[in-house]
Amino acid sequence: MPSRSRFEDAPARVYWEITRACGLACRHCRAEAAPERATNELDTVAGLRLLEQLAEAQPQPKVVLTGGDPLEREDLFWLIARGRSLGLSMSVSPSATPRLDREAIRHLREAGVDAISLSIDGSTAARHDSIRGVDGTFARTLEAAEEARAVGLPFQVNTLVSRETLDDIPAIEALARSLGAARFSLFFLVTVGRGSVLEPISAEECDVLLAAIAERSTIPGMIVTTTEAPHFTRVVAERRLVRAGGGHTAGIRDGNGVMFIAHDGEVFPSGFLPLGAGSVTTDNPLEIYRRAPLFRVLRDVDSFSGRCGHCEYRSGCGGSRARAFMATGDARAEDPLCRHEPRAAVA
Repeated sequence: MPSRSRFEDAPARVYWEITRACGLACRHCRAEAAPERATNELDTVAGLRLLEQLAEAQPQPKVVLTGGDPLEREDLFWLIARGRSLGLSMSVSPSATPRLDREAIRHLREAGVDAISLSIDGSTAARHDSIRGVDGTFARTLEAAEEARAVGLPFQVNTLVSRETLDDIPAIEALARSLGAARFSLFFLVTVGRGSVLEPISAEECDVLLAAIAERSTIPGMIVTTTEAPHFTRVVAERRLVRAGGGHTAGIRDGNGVMFIAHDGEVFPSGFLPLGAGSVTTDNPLEIYRRAPLFRVLRDVDSFSGRCGHCEYRSGCGGSRARAFMATGDARAEDPLCRHEPRAAVA
């Protein structure tokens, strides 16, 4: 298996849920965020130690501070500063609450974060705010995007793909481009957390959407990527397209190149696959990633069953392990959102 598609020694991206506290009540929230911070969050000392351990990896992973709303933590900028001093690439995923004002965005830029991510799940206030659960979040998100652009802070637009948003995706993409987003990431629904109240799209609809965004990913000015739809890599390869600005490295998916650390320190293959593999409160996160049986299995595409186990694109794709688990109870099963029929058993 090509080494570029299998990340044995360290994750390429670490998502650390530094808090579950958030002022929003999004219908698809993976974290099932709450208004108040949990008492079992990793404290500042534990957080600094975690960053030091992650920095020992070679190459170092990109670290995304997520939540909940990271701005709910008073020590957010201490954590960013320590990560930067260790040479880590640091990004932040804030929520569109009153905390995300001009001053906060300026401080994030001055702190040296590589980028922030902003969620836009509708091209209008009515559509977006109905999913976010709080009126005014659409306007606040647009204001944050404008402020970020004004201070030179790159931002990514995250958009949920579900039955509720599917027909609005082209308009949301156009909006993201008009705002000057550096990246546009489509998050394909996995029914975990509050996301269970929403409806996923069909495999047929997914094929049509991926084909359309693959063609548009060649347009300069904004990188287009997917989350929990790694078969986007196959769609691009089949069409022999060259994405503008590149995209995710082949093979990155739940447990392979990705590690998620919950607010209490428990380690998961991703934020959408609720299978714990250990805790940073007792073990080094890199050792968990390298040695935990769960991570080792998820890196071995030849252990997958169904079409994903013998697909000719399995090395660079591998399917969504989170969706496979939520659909069947087995993280090695085939991804039901992909209907590609493998042509040959090619490694």
